[in-house]
Amino acid sequence: MSGEMDKPLISRHLVDSDSSLAETCSKAPKVGILGSGDFARSLATRLVNSGFSVVVGSRNPKRTAGLLPSVAQVTFQGEAVSSPQVIFMAVFREHYSSLLCLRNELAGKILVDVSNPTEQEYLQHRESNAEYLASLFPTCTVVKAFNVISAWTLQAGPRDGNRQVPICGDQPEAKRTISELAHAMGFMPVDMGSLASAREIEAMPLHFLPSWKVPTILALGLFIFFYTYNFIRDVLQPYLQEGKNKFYKLPLSVVNTTLPCVAYVLLSLVYLPGMLAAALQLWRGTKYRRFPDWLDHWMQHRKQIGLLSFFCAALHAAYSVCLPLRIAYRYDLVNLAVKQVLTNKSHLWIEEDIWRMEIYLSLGVLALGTLSLLAVTSLPSIANSLNWREFSFVQSTLGFVTLVLSTLHTLTYGWTRAFEESRYKFYLPPTFTLTLLVPCVVILAKALLLLPCLSLRLSKIRRGWEKDSTVKFTLPMDHALAQKTSHV
Repeated sequence: MSGEMDKPLISRHLVDSDSSLAETCSKAPKVGILGSGDFARSLATRLVNSGFSVVVGSRNPKRTAGLLPSVAQVTFQGEAVSSPQVIFMAVFREHYSSLLCLRNELAGKILVDVSNPTEQEYLQHRESNAEYLASLFPTCTVVKAFNVISAWTLQAGPRDGNRQVPICGDQPEAKRTISELAHAMGFMPVDMGSLASAREIEAMPLHFLPSWKVPTILALGLFIFFYTYNFIRDVLQPYLQEGKNKFYKLPLSVVNTTLPCVAYVLLSLVYLPGMLAAALQLWRGTKYRRFPDWLDHWMQHRKQIGLLSFFCAALHAAYSVCLPLRIAYRYDLVNLAVKQVLTNKSHLWIEEDIWRMEIYLSLGVLALGTLSLLAVTSLPSIANSLNWREFSFVQSTLGFVTLVLSTLHTLTYGWTRAFEESRYKFYLPPTFTLTLLVPCVVILAKALLLLPCLSLRLSKIRRGWEKDSTVKFTLPMDHALAQKTSHV
């Protein structure tokens, strides 16, 4: 087991395959690294591949030399910090004090702190790791950088990971040096200010999907609500009033009935805040007043809500394909055939139900297809290849088309069931009638905003007109073009 743990995280093939690399590195700017862990190895390889000469300081150079690129010089810590002006501190916070013996050798040099605290350490210490390092080495210039970059990103290259590198420090010249180094490595430095910002930078890796928390709770809450509602209607009511045991529906059938409800409502919640924002701008007569915080946060989470809607819709499609594979479905099919024989019916064909089901399935496939386009174009790699007009068309126009298709899909599913007394179990209306409430409000609001009296006024507001302003404002002659090019 120890042999496997001693294997390097990265392959030496990339740096060993070029015979001229060693000669090049001898003339390149020299960078030092204190530490020989996974991150230090990946960092050394990335620096070597970027044209730097690398000196790695280790407590046991003989043991770690075979784990690092052959062109990197591996030596004792004291020798490693003697010549480079930039030193990467790839060690944990608790080992900082063990480097105090190098205080004289490190004087006047730039120390790049790449460490990250654990969540417990972050709460325990008031000062950041970088500030603590600066207090131990007051004659050095400490810069916080590269702590949000993983060893895998360094290994695979910035094109396969996050390219942004937050940087902070008290000396502008030192930050400029590290920014140029990050650029040379293929990353994009982001100046975060003084070293006091290091605590904020160190908190970044501790965040776990912060923008997904509220949308996930919302989706989970909707799922629990609709699952409970469907359980009462489809399982509990037949058991209590008719003595039928339908608890076998809980793992698949009830879930499949719940998922489209969640997906449909989530999709409508993506576009509802836009309608509320437009109504606020019309009522206020200006775009220069902030939205309420709850609305602002809601609009910032629309992407995550939309992706969760797509996830639930895709699961619904997969579950629907599985429905005919159930043993219960086969039993129902046999029972229907036996019942048809006993009633002496040789041909069972209801034209209305046939057409309804064909239209219902076709609309569902179209809705899932357009929703897939929305999900794909929300990915940064795809969104960055679109201009604003293309992106707006897909996310806004095509998004409303998806909502309309989903509404028609739901209506054809319900058909006349909302008007049949037998469908109201425990006096509860069919589930699809509840899901129609929010989407219908959104579609109705969108239709109202398309009226010339409101759309013209909203276009004027979004182009800078204010209700109480004395400045005369006129729209361009091509009103359609103005709508396409205006921004909120």
